[in-house]
Amino acid sequence: MSGRERISLVSNEPDLTTTAEPEPLESAPLAYENAAFLDSPDGRWLRILAEYSEPMARFRRERIQDTVVFFGSARFRALDVANNELELLANSYAAQSAPEDEQPAKEEEIESGETSQLKRDRAEAAVEMARYYEDARKLARMVTEWAKGLPGRRHRFVVTSGGGPGIMEAANRGAWEAGGKTIGLNIKLPFEQYPNPYITPALNFNFHYFFMRKYWFAYLAKALVVFPGGFGTLDEMFELLTLDQTHKLAKKITVVVYGSSYWKQVIDMQMLVEKGAISPNDLDLFQFADTPEEAFRILKEGLTKYHLDGASVPGEIGQVPSEPAPSAEELLGPGIARTR
Repeated sequence: MSGRERISLVSNEPDLTTTAEPEPLESAPLAYENAAFLDSPDGRWLRILAEYSEPMARFRRERIQDTVVFFGSARFRALDVANNELELLANSYAAQSAPEDEQPAKEEEIESGETSQLKRDRAEAAVEMARYYEDARKLARMVTEWAKGLPGRRHRFVVTSGGGPGIMEAANRGAWEAGGKTIGLNIKLPFEQYPNPYITPALNFNFHYFFMRKYWFAYLAKALVVFPGGFGTLDEMFELLTLDQTHKLAKKITVVVYGSSYWKQVIDMQMLVEKGAISPNDLDLFQFADTPEEAFRILKEGLTKYHLDGASVPGEIGQVPSEPAPSAEELLGPGIARTR
């Protein structure tokens, strides 16, 4: 090896004679406080686990035993008594309104003839959907008033929705008006949206994963009420019907499909039977209802038969305590005390 080559090799080695000190390092973040890690693909399993464990802790804390889930359209607002106008949202759960040319026609537009057929049709539909809003609100109030009178140390048949506007708001609103707890299982979406204001604050949830949100819809539900809706409502309804059909639910669930005229136009269930896609007995998995009173009767009969008669638990009779249940730390003591 030549001298020139030896000089070249030596010059590529790190200079070990420097006297400069490295800059001081800040403390590394704790793993569970490392936002970059938690938001990364490597942290996905922790995020999924959190969407199971954190709601479970809150449900226990708030003494929630089971739920009655309301599904339905998120796109229609209530008939506001202040301005007496109906408004269509841009998308399910969206805070933004739909474009003006997609909004239901106003009364003066219909009278003058200066409106499109789409706006005319949506004006008629908006009146119908406003009625469903009020029916959902009334039914949720009836269910909550009845459930509040049931004995036990935990809240029974708590009205639960997807936490957004429309039928979901109506359900939470009715339960709130009855003075009961009510749950909102919201979902984080790319566009701006907010939980409706009638959800019990301690039971206001926001999920990233649709499948974890669906888990909590199904896990605690003892009954399901399906009001008119779109893709999301269809998805949620048929998912729970499939779980019931295939006996994957370790409980009997009462399913009420509300608004027979709407649903029989949207889905021809009898055609599914005639084509052999489902069994005739599968039609017994749900019942239609067209008034809050009829729906409440079905719910009360099903919930009483399958989840109340002979189902009392020793030590569970009595009023639900007004204070939250103790946390795991409070209940089990210093063995799992908070770390410093």
